[in-house]
Amino acid sequence: MASIVVSGYRQANDTLRLADLRQALYDEGAILMEKVLVNLHGDEHRSRRMIETKVFRRDFFQWYESTVFPATLRETLAPYLVTGKTDLVDFGFRVMMNLTADFSGVDRPDRSPEETARLLRILRTFSKAATLGQALGDREAIRAEIRLALDEFDTDFFQPSMARRRLFLEQLKRGEIGEDALPRDVLVDLLRSEAETPIAPDVLMKEIGFFLLAGAFTTVHTLTHAAHEIFTWRTRHPEDARRYAEDPLFLQKAIHESMRLHPSSPTAGRRPTCPVHLPTGEDATTGDLISVDLMAANRDSAIFGADAAEYNPHRPAPRGASPYGLSFGMGMHSCIGLNLAAGMLPRADTQVHAHQFGTVTLIVRALLAHGARPDPEHAGVVDRSTIRNNWSSYPMLLQA
Repeated sequence: MASIVVSGYRQANDTLRLADLRQALYDEGAILMEKVLVNLHGDEHRSRRMIETKVFRRDFFQWYESTVFPATLRETLAPYLVTGKTDLVDFGFRVMMNLTADFSGVDRPDRSPEETARLLRILRTFSKAATLGQALGDREAIRAEIRLALDEFDTDFFQPSMARRRLFLEQLKRGEIGEDALPRDVLVDLLRSEAETPIAPDVLMKEIGFFLLAGAFTTVHTLTHAAHEIFTWRTRHPEDARRYAEDPLFLQKAIHESMRLHPSSPTAGRRPTCPVHLPTGEDATTGDLISVDLMAANRDSAIFGADAAEYNPHRPAPRGASPYGLSFGMGMHSCIGLNLAAGMLPRADTQVHAHQFGTVTLIVRALLAHGARPDPEHAGVVDRSTIRNNWSSYPMLLQA
C-alpha cells in the first residue's frame, strides 16, 4: 500500500474531481460517518445528494439569511452582551447548533438552556468522530463515548423529531395541511423519498446527526480563525478597522481569505475504487491512500501570489481559483453547505442589500458591531487533542 501526497493547487483540484476516488478521510470515524452522505460514493452518493440538495437551494439560503438566522443570532448573542464577554468557540457552537438543527430537522421543543447544553454536549462528542483519524488519544475510548452520545441523540432528539415529521407528511397526504406547513429541512425530504430511496433507521439517524455536526463544527473552526485573523490584522493595520465594521463586502472577502488559509481539515483523503492515473503522473491502486494537502494547495504561490502563506484581506482575486481555495472541496464531495457558510461570491454589479454573505460573515459582522475584541487577560487556547489546527477556546470582550 502506497501513500501518495498531492500538494500543488492545480493537481489537487484535478485530483479531487476524479470520479474513481472515494472519500477516505473519515474511515476511522465509521461509527458515525460510514453511511452518511460525505462517505457515500457513486450512484448511492448521487441519489442521496439529489434529495438533500432540494433543501440547499439558493432561495433557501436567501430566506434563511434574511429571515431566520438574524433572530437566532440575536437570541444567542443577547446574554453575552449583558456580561460583556464570551468565548468565541462556545458562542459559535451555540449559534451554529441552532442553525444546523433547523435545517437538518432536529426539534428543540424546550429551547431551554439545559436542552441547549445537552445538545451541545452531544454535538461536541460527534465532532470527535470527524477527527478520529487525527486523534492523539485512546481511539477505542473515544468510540465508546460516541456510542453513548448516539444513543442519547437517537432517543431524546431524533426519534421525536422524526415522529413529528411523519405526522406532518400523513396530514399532507390526507389534504389536511399544505406544503407550506411542512418544516423546511433535510429530514423531511429524506422521509418523503423513502419509497424510492429507502434508508435504514440507524443510518437516517446518523445522517441527521452528521448534518448537525458538519454545519456547526466546521463553521466554528472557520469562524474562530477568521476572527483571530481580523483582530490581528486590525491591530497591525488600524486604517482597515473601520472598513471591517462598515463594508460587509470587504468583510466577506477578508473571511474568504481566512478560509483559504485555514481549511476545516488540513488534508483530504481519497482511495481509488479501481486503478487510476493521477494528475501528478503517478498510478494508484485500490490499496493506496491519496492525501491531498489542502494547506499546501491553498498556499500555492503560483495561484495566490508570492505572499500566499500570509493573510491579506486585500489579496487580488486569483485566476482560475476561488478566493477560499479548495477549503470546501471539489467534485462529488464538495461541501453541500458552501453557500450557507461562505455566501455568494460578489460581482461588479452586486447590490449589498440583496447579497447573500454567508453565516460566518453575518456572525463576525454582529460581533464587530458590539466591539468584539480578544480578552487581554485570557489568551486563546489551541486544541492539542488532534493534529488539526483548531481553537478549543477563544475568550472575547463585548459591549452592549
